Amino acid sequence: MSSPGSLHLPARRRGPLGSFALRIGVAVACLAITTALVYLERDGYKDSNGTPISWLDALYYATVTLSTTGYGDIVPVTEQARLANVLIITPLRFVFLITLVGTTVEVLTQRSRDEFRARSWRQNVKDHTVVVGFGVKGRSAFSALVDQGADPHTIVVVSADASEVDEATALGAIGVVGDATREDVLRTASVQTASRIVVATDRDDTSVLVTLTARRLAPLATLVASARESQNIGVLRQSGADVVIPTAESAGRMLGLSLTSPERRVCDQTLSGGRSLLSLPLRNPMVFPHTRQHPIYGRCSWRRNRQWKT
Repeated sequence: MSSPGSLHLPARRRGPLGSFALRIGVAVACLAITTALVYLERDGYKDSNGTPISWLDALYYATVTLSTTGYGDIVPVTEQARLANVLIITPLRFVFLITLVGTTVEVLTQRSRDEFRARSWRQNVKDHTVVVGFGVKGRSAFSALVDQGADPHTIVVVSADASEVDEATALGAIGVVGDATREDVLRTASVQTASRIVVATDRDDTSVLVTLTARRLAPLATLVASARESQNIGVLRQSGADVVIPTAESAGRMLGLSLTSPERRVCDQTLSGGRSLLSLPLRNPMVFPHTRQHPIYGRCSWRRNRQWKT
């Protein structure tokens, strides 16, 4: 179970059943190769009871040899058999033992390896993007960033839902499990060195708290927040958001524009393709001259960093 504020780095992980099957397959292959080699060289081995070496004797020798038990009742007596033991069976013994103890070693070293990777990531990360919340809005923002050329490894997703973080890391992002209203959780995501922050939570009060904390930690970062209710836009601006997107109101404007605008296909292309409305070329420059009337977000004003402010 993930602890609050824990950092999750993306990794290609094999399922437990697949990992177990692979280890068993390697061990059986080592055992089969050793058994076949001993049986083919059976004239170079001597059994203490004086009987010829059979398939069962070869399997028995392979088992006790690879497991380093070595009872000594079957031994190589010719130079060729001894050379085969040195050059072939001894390396197979190493592979066999490493395979069997690999699970234990992996469990013991996994935590240390994860801590080392997390520490190395924090020391080197800068100018990254932090996405708070990975619901519908957060996933859409992540997809839009990736579609526009952002490297998923430069995006950190913060969510209190571990399943959402697992989904984000599966897509190549860095994940942090925890409450983004807490400063220590945002510090785990290295918000203080981020260049862009997206606040996409499901509650406006949570968005305000996250925005306040994130702005205090990263005063120079570009911070974009979503608002479910238009009356909370002003609060989010005062909290430090550079851009506030009223999701419900914007969706309504898109619905109306799709029916009344001669360029209504732009809406569908924007929603399905992840393109930014602000980057679309204006077919008719007289749509909102001087008044900054954005076709989707409504009447706008110009804010620092050349961004629209609704």
